[in-house]
Amino acid sequence: MTTLLVTGGCGFIGSNFIRHLLATDPAVSVINFDVLTYAGNLANLVDVADQPRYTFVKGDVTDRDAVRAAMGRGVTDVIHFAAESHVDRSIHDSGPFLMTNVIGTQILLDAARAFNVTKYVQVSTDEVYGSLGDTGLFTEDTPLHPNSPYSASKAAGDMLVQAYQHTFGMNAVITRCSNNYGPYQFPEKLIPLFVTNLLNDQQVPMYGDGMQVRDWIHVLDHCRGVEAAWRQGKSGEVYNFGGQCEKANLHLTQLLLELLGKPQSLIKYVADRPGHDRRYAIDCTKAERELGWQPLVSFEVGLKETIEWYQANAAWIAGIKNKDYMTYYEKQYGGR
Repeated sequence: MTTLLVTGGCGFIGSNFIRHLLATDPAVSVINFDVLTYAGNLANLVDVADQPRYTFVKGDVTDRDAVRAAMGRGVTDVIHFAAESHVDRSIHDSGPFLMTNVIGTQILLDAARAFNVTKYVQVSTDEVYGSLGDTGLFTEDTPLHPNSPYSASKAAGDMLVQAYQHTFGMNAVITRCSNNYGPYQFPEKLIPLFVTNLLNDQQVPMYGDGMQVRDWIHVLDHCRGVEAAWRQGKSGEVYNFGGQCEKANLHLTQLLLELLGKPQSLIKYVADRPGHDRRYAIDCTKAERELGWQPLVSFEVGLKETIEWYQANAAWIAGIKNKDYMTYYEKQYGGR
């Protein structure tokens, strides 16, 4: 039996990954290690909470003793999702980003070495590459050029992984992905924020001219990519995942308005984010060639299903908005 330590498993991508893996591989047990920051929600995994192959451990990746205690539960492999990930928050205060994304990664790597884990996967972001011009794609060989405190902290964590792989011979790979969307995404990111606002006829903020371009991938396609990198990725390699679906923020917003039957007047233009990267786009050729991976969910189908999920899960949204979700741990575990 493989015992997988998933850090940040109560977040958007981590919770979708855990659910996917438990549903598709009966030979895997998962230890979900999450400190439950504002973006960590135990309710994201309520449907698997009682499964015998699933264990939740509350802990912080910056806490060396807690990490080692979790690793001592028979962990064979590590997939590191845990991260501070909101760019605007990193501009306001970069301290938590450096602690979690850099020091937390170092502590996790040291524990992985000490417990001789079989494989370590660092889940990163295309934002470490910086900003593209009007043409071209990010490849795994694109030089790192992070432009926000968030992306700089993720790039630093990635470089630590590469250093540990080279210096200590760790079996470690890095994945970098474009913008994710799908169910259970915390409503501070563009699609869930805009959908939940529009459902209540509230305005949505549009940075600058709204022509910043992002490549969108459904979260389950990303999860399948991370799984492929874990199972088949070659030590020391980086694998990019993207949805091959570039959308300007303004055009995406107009599509959401159309799908929800809302007026253009609900767009509120605001001052652009400092240092806002203009365009991201991913070349997935390496992952397709070496891992046999490809995105399966079309943006049209995925976006429609995502909107329907938020429409059908008003209680989940309300729990986020009124912060009831932050008491879920005490209710479920009695504060242990």
